[in-house]
Amino acid sequence: MTGSSGVKFAIDATDGASRYLHVRVTISPPFDANKLTLKFPRWVPGSYFIREPMQYLTGISCQQNDQDVSFSRKGVDSVEAKINDHSSDLVVSYKILGIELSVRSTHIDKSHLHMMPPFTFLLPTAGINMSRMDMEHQIELYSPPGWTPATQLQLINTSQRCDSLINNLADRFTFSAPDRDHLLDGIMEVNSNKNIDFEVDGRAHILKLWDSGNFPTDTTMVNRFIEDMKKIIKEYHALFGVPNWGDYVTILQLTETSRGGLEHLNSQTSMLPRVCLIDGFVDEYRDLISLFSHEYMHQWNVKRLRPKNFIHYDLQQEIHTDLLWWFEGCTSWLGDMLCVRSGAWSEEDWRKDMERKLSRHTIRNGSKHESLAESSHDAWIHLYRSHSFSREIQISYYLEGELAIFCLDAELRKRSKGKHGICNLMVSLCEKYALGYPNSLNTGIDYKDIRKELVNMAGGRNLGKYLDKLVFEKSPPNIAEALEYYGLGLKSKVTNDKQLSSSWLGLNLAEKNGRVVVSSHQNNSPIRELIMPGDELISINRLRINGVKSLKSILSKLDPSNVEICYNHEGIINFSKIDLRVEPELRNILDGKGNTKWREYISTRIT
Repeated sequence: MTGSSGVKFAIDATDGASRYLHVRVTISPPFDANKLTLKFPRWVPGSYFIREPMQYLTGISCQQNDQDVSFSRKGVDSVEAKINDHSSDLVVSYKILGIELSVRSTHIDKSHLHMMPPFTFLLPTAGINMSRMDMEHQIELYSPPGWTPATQLQLINTSQRCDSLINNLADRFTFSAPDRDHLLDGIMEVNSNKNIDFEVDGRAHILKLWDSGNFPTDTTMVNRFIEDMKKIIKEYHALFGVPNWGDYVTILQLTETSRGGLEHLNSQTSMLPRVCLIDGFVDEYRDLISLFSHEYMHQWNVKRLRPKNFIHYDLQQEIHTDLLWWFEGCTSWLGDMLCVRSGAWSEEDWRKDMERKLSRHTIRNGSKHESLAESSHDAWIHLYRSHSFSREIQISYYLEGELAIFCLDAELRKRSKGKHGICNLMVSLCEKYALGYPNSLNTGIDYKDIRKELVNMAGGRNLGKYLDKLVFEKSPPNIAEALEYYGLGLKSKVTNDKQLSSSWLGLNLAEKNGRVVVSSHQNNSPIRELIMPGDELISINRLRINGVKSLKSILSKLDPSNVEICYNHEGIINFSKIDLRVEPELRNILDGKGNTKWREYISTRIT
């Protein structure tokens, strides 16, 4: 490394059985002070929650000329090292305990490494000229022989069968990142599974699989997934054009129950239960398709089209935006619509998924207490720190944002006589405000930019106040009206007298260790003030509850008047008599076949 260059990073994955990733950070002269401060980033774009990688760090040492130099801990995320020699490299070595299995963290075991740079690398924040952080950085990977990495980082060279940082036999891969943001965005998945390469419209793609239990994947299902990926990618190309910003990497981690996804500039890590790639698990495969599309959409919406205060990320502290309803809600809506248009989803797939979302929407009460703008701004303390009463006073900018975008989309199409929709608004915003677009006016958007672009579209002239209401008022959108434009409607799942007589508790329940436990209340629950989240339901009218299924059976035959409920609250058995209600007729089932506008809307844009 030359004196004016960036920083050199090295990671050693050859000790995975111990669950430790060995890390080395080398900072070359010149130094601006007698001490150098290094910090972990405390959050990552796309995940709005302050995290503490320092809790997983151990075994730190600092050296110059192979001699130890003194260092001290500062705050919750910093290390301050003394500079003894202003002409020699400072080498900081440590281990990361990689035991947190999520798309936002570094995880290592004897079968793989998932390396998340903000969770792994201490970065210089004082003691050097900080302009060096926006210069080229080098990353060396030492992995067990035969493992291959998948990453959006640029590969420089490889060397087989060499000594690792801890003198184990390893294969070495050397990568580069042009600046700090590309470094922090440069995730890696490293394991013995081969990278699956394919091409769409001249753009190279890589699919990298890993199963947390080493369960073999079904080749037929993997091939099916690849073909559906290709369909979706082509649909994105039809909307945005073929991207010119490099190859794309999809990392898919298969687990027992965990689910999540996180976007990067040219890659994604998606995590789903492994049954999504087992034939016959239709709902789970549908979810896989949706998650891939959602994270793929983020190449445009979040990674390149950003809030103005996200153009230069400050990853040490919370940075708030009122626009997550757009960046996540709109991504959810368009991502799923492109699944349908591409043919990776059938219309029936969309209907089932939409009804699932409508069910969640109708049993919640948060829209009376929180607007989309407030939900976006408070993501740091609400969505990522939810509790059992959250649904009563908060909304999800993912779910409610998506439904609001659906309504706005329908209204724009109605007023423009089908000429424009939200997808056209997205393209226009990218062309004017996104990173990487040659003719963009400025980079980054705020609410005024979205509103201005909307009202300047054909049919959007009077939609400014409509958008204001959706975003800033504490009320749910008119979903029925939007569906009516497409010749669709809503009906209740309660369809006959037997079901109408069913008693209703208004509770969300979970089975835990053979017990039926209350997780949260539904909207207008008749026992909201009697039974609390965490309580165990034992019996109703002296009939033992053996599971959620048996509870539903009891309720279906029960007169709701003067019902005796036995429940466990904080270790004390309680008996209470209460009048329940019949199950409310929530309108969350789609009705109708749709009109020509609907058929046009869900048809492919590929020509």
